[in-house]
Amino acid sequence: MTQPGATGPLHGLKVVELAAIGPVPFACMMFADLGADVLRVDRADGRRSFAEWHRVLDRGRRSTALDLKDPAGAAALLDLVAGADVLVEGFRPGVAERLGIGPDVCLERNPGLVYARMTGWGQDGPLARTPGHDINYLALTGALAAVGEAGGPPVPPVNLLGDFGGGAMFLVAGVLAALYERQTSGRGQVVDAAIVDGTNALLGMVVAMTGAGAWREARGVNLLDGGAPFYTCYACADGGYVAVGALEDRFYAALLHGLDLDPAAVPDRDDPTEWPALRRLFANRFLGHDRDTWARRFEAGEACVTPVLTVTEAAAHPHHRARGSRPAAPAPRFSRTPAELH
Repeated sequence: MTQPGATGPLHGLKVVELAAIGPVPFACMMFADLGADVLRVDRADGRRSFAEWHRVLDRGRRSTALDLKDPAGAAALLDLVAGADVLVEGFRPGVAERLGIGPDVCLERNPGLVYARMTGWGQDGPLARTPGHDINYLALTGALAAVGEAGGPPVPPVNLLGDFGGGAMFLVAGVLAALYERQTSGRGQVVDAAIVDGTNALLGMVVAMTGAGAWREARGVNLLDGGAPFYTCYACADGGYVAVGALEDRFYAALLHGLDLDPAAVPDRDDPTEWPALRRLFANRFLGHDRDTWARRFEAGEACVTPVLTVTEAAAHPHHRARGSRPAAPAPRFSRTPAELH
């Protein structure tokens, strides 16, 4: 399973990935980007939902195909597990056990194995075997209710927050933690990564702000959800948008300067009852020029104003080009053991 020429801090780590969608291929992309030798096990019939959507996420590893419903296929997988450090699966709870490749069987074959399980609801609980997608998991954590314009419906934040933030990244963190612990104990273990658990963890600051009376549960009325006129997006003359993040006093002062506004003549930003008037003032100003004109005006200053780029536009932005970081480039970066694409 060795990948010739592999680099990265996880070089030498052997991962077996049972092909799935969303968070599992994302997590295994991370492992591969960081130098691990990842072997994806596809279905024998070649079927996979949304296969083309995962073209980027599937990078950096070889693949094989096994019929895991056939005892011979399950036995072949156990042979792969015997020489692996990590197994990643995204079945509903109980499926791997029915196939004869559950954690008890795999850990008996390889006591040092880290058996990573990725689900939406987790391995237990009333909803464990219920189907769902990113939007459903976010809905039950409270995260979805917090995203959207004031007076409007909740807006799904693509599938970045649940599948990849609350799911895949917590699975990666769990696997790395289990591998670190294995250095002392010599033993593997099961990592139960659930999107609801990860998303609940990501909501920690919002939960604390709510408890402190600093976060209202209505959408679009808070400091960080677009409610504050100095932390939101504005339409420009050409239909494009700019993002404004002028939270600190000096950044806010730079924003007013860039908009040619007299600080003494604008509504008080520290008084939320004045936010609607301040928002109207800023909105009218930004409608005076197109997006890129505003981007040039604020580019060298401290106002924290940036153009809202599309995915295609972002790939061509000078900052990303200078860092060689097209939108899906490996991250983070390392000084001695760089992560690279293969």
